[in-house]
Amino acid sequence: MHRPTQLRPTQLRPARHMSTLAAGRAGAALAAGSLLLTACGSTAVTKNSADELRGRLPAAVKAAGVLKVGSDLNYAPVEFKDQNSEAAGIDPEIAEAIGKQLGLKVEIVDTSFDKLIPGLLAKQYDMVMSAMSDNRQRREGTDDSGKQTSPGVDFVDYFIAGTSLLVQKGNPKGVKSLDDLCGHTIALQRGTTQAAIADRQIGACGKTGKPLVVHLFDTDDQALAEVATGRAVADLNDYPVAAYVAQRNQAGKQFEVASSQLQPGPYGIALTKENTELRDVLAKALDQVIRSGEYDKILAKWNVGAGAAQNAVVNGGF
Repeated sequence: MHRPTQLRPTQLRPARHMSTLAAGRAGAALAAGSLLLTACGSTAVTKNSADELRGRLPAAVKAAGVLKVGSDLNYAPVEFKDQNSEAAGIDPEIAEAIGKQLGLKVEIVDTSFDKLIPGLLAKQYDMVMSAMSDNRQRREGTDDSGKQTSPGVDFVDYFIAGTSLLVQKGNPKGVKSLDDLCGHTIALQRGTTQAAIADRQIGACGKTGKPLVVHLFDTDDQALAEVATGRAVADLNDYPVAAYVAQRNQAGKQFEVASSQLQPGPYGIALTKENTELRDVLAKALDQVIRSGEYDKILAKWNVGAGAAQNAVVNGGF
């Protein structure tokens, strides 16, 4: 993230870091998606057999036969735990498809979103796939002031999503834009793209004399609970998650999406900067998954086809 917040099939949950995209919203997503085709970091579409790709895997990954994936399983429909407590959703299914291309078993390591990059840098897993937006701060490892706080990470971009405002059904406060949040309280998951958007909006609202209060939570479920009870007027979430929550919770009677997608950009698979070998293999494996048709099948299953990328891109975010 963008990242996080949303409803699990069995419980309330915040969206993160997209979902049934309407035609109008699809245009914005696809416009951003075109960047995936032209970014200077894009990978060439070449014919790489599964055996060739497996041969290019880092020795440690190949020897283990396992691709460890850090993910915050609390962000349906992108990633969540199903009724059997197994990883489910868009990201786990794409990860599994990539793993099959590489002849690797995929192991999901459930980790809270704000700890995913620290865990990656500590080599607790090989990669992060968790509705995480590819942006400059994450790539450069800087905070909002530009101070270096970590080595940064590389991304293999695989999906396009924007931020939406999720409000109570009927939108009692008439919230339709970020400026409409001024003078109100909002709730969202910490460590997400949405948290950065909210932080910038605090400054904008301050200039109007209508301060914006932001409540940050560890999970999107907690943020949604604030909106449900009226303690917050909105939750900022990735559109897929926001749409999923609005459609599923209380049969669509509790929440609604109050805006089109804001600031659409790519989700990326995060890897450490020194792990270029695995990064490049993953990009080529993802291209194969896309060309095989399996990628489109996964997105269609979760009604997020409008966010499809046409090919993998390395570090294509804004």
